[in-house]
Amino acid sequence: MGGGTRLGREFGKLWTATAATNIGDGIALAAGPLLISSLTDDPRLVAGAVFAQQLPWLLFALFSGAWVDRLDRRKVIAVVDVLRAVVVAGLAVAVWGGLATVWVVYLAFFLIGIAETFADTAAGALLPALVAPEALPRANARLTAVLYVGNQFAAPPIGAALFAVAAALPFGVNAVAFLLASAVMLTIRHRPAPRERPTTRLTSEIREGVRWLWRHGLLRTLGLCLGVMNLLLMAAFAIYVLYAKERLGLDEIGFGVLITAGAVGGLIGTALVSPLRGRFGEHTLLRAGLVVETLTHVGLALATDAWVAAAITVVFGCHGAIWGVVATSVRQRVVPDELRGRVDSVYRLLVIGGAALGAPLSGVLAVWLGVTGPFWVAAGAMAVLSAVVWRKFSRAAFAI
Repeated sequence: MGGGTRLGREFGKLWTATAATNIGDGIALAAGPLLISSLTDDPRLVAGAVFAQQLPWLLFALFSGAWVDRLDRRKVIAVVDVLRAVVVAGLAVAVWGGLATVWVVYLAFFLIGIAETFADTAAGALLPALVAPEALPRANARLTAVLYVGNQFAAPPIGAALFAVAAALPFGVNAVAFLLASAVMLTIRHRPAPRERPTTRLTSEIREGVRWLWRHGLLRTLGLCLGVMNLLLMAAFAIYVLYAKERLGLDEIGFGVLITAGAVGGLIGTALVSPLRGRFGEHTLLRAGLVVETLTHVGLALATDAWVAAAITVVFGCHGAIWGVVATSVRQRVVPDELRGRVDSVYRLLVIGGAALGAPLSGVLAVWLGVTGPFWVAAGAMAVLSAVVWRKFSRAAFAI
């Protein structure tokens, strides 16, 4: 990922803030499922915790995007990080005091999800203002790398270990990480260009963003495709903690290590994406990703050994990083700055909304078909989706 245009000091600050939040979130990534599974063993309620955090994308994503285009994106992220710190700290206190219930966890995750609709949309819209257009793939690769290192590689085993020591501890650490990230964001010197005071209603601005994305054939296809892929992915992975325990026989630490396997693949993917993109082109990488994702579901449905499941997860993580960097860079390259928040929010509504709908489906499928059932259903549906979109991911489509 070296070479090319310098990313600059301001990008370094965004990277640092992103690292802080991802380390904190990675600790909670393992601790959250462990907490909810300690309160209930019902697959539907376990999957419901994931749904609670992703539901806000269905309810608030479009409004968040419109406000992100109206406000200083740097300040939006800083304020939201403080609010997230307050919510997570409150959850830590509830767990420490023995007051945590399934519904308390749901509420905390729902509030965190609302905050994420603002923070994630603002961060995606801010990045193109901090680096040159030709540096976007490299910048996105570095942000993706820190996502995997902090969120999925180093932090989840720590989160699982902290949870084993004291269930409230990982959530307290997550709150501190959000406060540190907020402080760093306020040091970024970038200031947005002066914007005229909005004269249209918020709903009109939202419609403008929806129309822009819908009229762009490639972004529309990418958004819809990723939405379905995430629905299927979450339909399988929302009960991953139960799959790890019941199918693979893993304990809390083993579950954290299994999550880390995906991060190892993600790191490999961020290192490979630039040379692979130059050698084969963006369209080939996305087509290959469709095949990898389909085979991932088949492999996990068949796996009974933790080492086999971990190896499959490494490959899946590599694919996920490559897909994410390519799709994000394409979107940032073509969307005008004044529309980035709104278009990004529509895109994320499709992508994360798909995951939100998949989470409750996971619990239902697991009850009906067992913990491997969701993986078989996802594999079949992915095969159909791949056949539908294969031609749309042509070389010509990415010549933009």
